[in-house]
Amino acid sequence: MTRQITVHEIVSEKIPQRLRLAVASDLHSSPFGDVMEEFARCDAVLVPGDLVDRHRRDNRNAERFLREAPEAAPVFYSVGNHERKFRQRDAWLEWVRKSRVTLLDNESTEFRGIRIGGLSSRKERMPDLAFLDRFEKEEGFRLLLCHHPEMWRDWVQGRDIDFTLCGHAHGGQIQFRGHGLYAPGQGLFPELTHGLYGGGKMLLSRGMTNGAKPRVPRWGNPCELIILELFPKEEKSNE
Repeated sequence: MTRQITVHEIVSEKIPQRLRLAVASDLHSSPFGDVMEEFARCDAVLVPGDLVDRHRRDNRNAERFLREAPEAAPVFYSVGNHERKFRQRDAWLEWVRKSRVTLLDNESTEFRGIRIGGLSSRKERMPDLAFLDRFEKEEGFRLLLCHHPEMWRDWVQGRDIDFTLCGHAHGGQIQFRGHGLYAPGQGLFPELTHGLYGGGKMLLSRGMTNGAKPRVPRWGNPCELIILELFPKEEKSNE
């Protein structure tokens, strides 16, 4: 599988030091050996949900990811719809907590001067608003992992959160002239498929793979690993 590497830069006076972050969304328990070297060149790996795939007979690649990805860089992982609907959900999340991967299940943590939070997928449309209220009040640059772009649109957009990373839409599956055909949660001709939204405050990944049971094949829409480069405003201004 060929994965495109897409680089995005963020400059903010709230970022204390330069950081290079890999964004590995929607891996769906697929092989990931091709990106391990890229992980090793990053300060951290961010997984905005769907590391597992509930349709697969086994999730051996997701299990390998828990063991091997932290060898390359610290890993921060939030809950997507495949984790939420996974038959072995409780056992899986317990395994994650016992691994060296940091699980952010409506939680946040400090990492090198920034705050990383994870907004979990829920059966109800409404996410954990109490967590979002708390996260808004955290000090420093607030970076949110939110698997569902439609959840960002309805509940996160407009809040005092510096930047949000989303997945789930798989780039709209089939793209024509930059527009997607179908996305889970949005249906046909989705509004949110890939790239930047909300005045550059949300970045939506096309995902690392297509999943085990895609409803629509993928065309004109390469899988991607995003590299997010964070710069202090003063450092970038002096370049």
